[in-house]
Amino acid sequence: MLVTKDDISKAIKENGLSGKVVCVHSSLSSFGKVDGGADAVINAFLEEGCTLLAPSFSYDYVLPHAEIIEQNSFEENNQVELHTRVYRSSTDEISSDMGAIPRAMVNRPGRYRGIHAINSFVALGPEAEELISCQTFEDIYAPYKKAMEKGGVIIMIGVGLTKMTAIHYAEQLSGRELFIRWALDENGNQARLREGSCSEGFERLAPVTSGMERQITVGNSLWRIFPIKEAVSAYAEAIRNDSGITHCANPDCIQCNDMEKGGPVGQ
Repeated sequence: MLVTKDDISKAIKENGLSGKVVCVHSSLSSFGKVDGGADAVINAFLEEGCTLLAPSFSYDYVLPHAEIIEQNSFEENNQVELHTRVYRSSTDEISSDMGAIPRAMVNRPGRYRGIHAINSFVALGPEAEELISCQTFEDIYAPYKKAMEKGGVIIMIGVGLTKMTAIHYAEQLSGRELFIRWALDENGNQARLREGSCSEGFERLAPVTSGMERQITVGNSLWRIFPIKEAVSAYAEAIRNDSGITHCANPDCIQCNDMEKGGPVGQ
């Protein structure tokens, strides 16, 4: 099936998404074939007045742990090499598993990209600068907070909740401490930053938002649409009520075990 920009624009209009802040997690291949590829998807949203926000993570910049912190999933996340690579928001480098749409967004003129060396976000559209400028090394999910204030939505395009980065923000709102990592800042100095945990168990949260989730199909792609403020708030409450609800299927997962206990201690 060939999906066109007009097909995507029609879905945006019919579902009341025009003009909204749209936090997107996506699989371009889920559509089947898109005439114009990732750029056609991006253009459809931008031409409907949307502001697109997507994760643009770049894991190659992470450094070995600078110190051992209790419940910081040290063993699993210290298998990286010491390096002198400096991340800058102007770079177009992005981890390969981010997908075609975020990669195309990063390569667009006029895009805004966050300063976080490992977990940056990229945005395009009328409110892009406002969404991105609030991110810091410590306040990693500030773009989601801003999207909540603006009545934004999350759209999972052909992917499930294991790819919903906003659930990490819900973990933080529930009272968990985010993991601590290290990378070089723009001056080449070692800096501490925050990072989310394992997300492989996040589909267990599906019943929490089943009443607010809207599903549509565009081409072969299943879109799952959530109001971000209500969804993140519901996830945070569910995590507070059941600390094990986000745990993946591996009982020995260091990240899940440490995060279930509340994350890094004394931080």
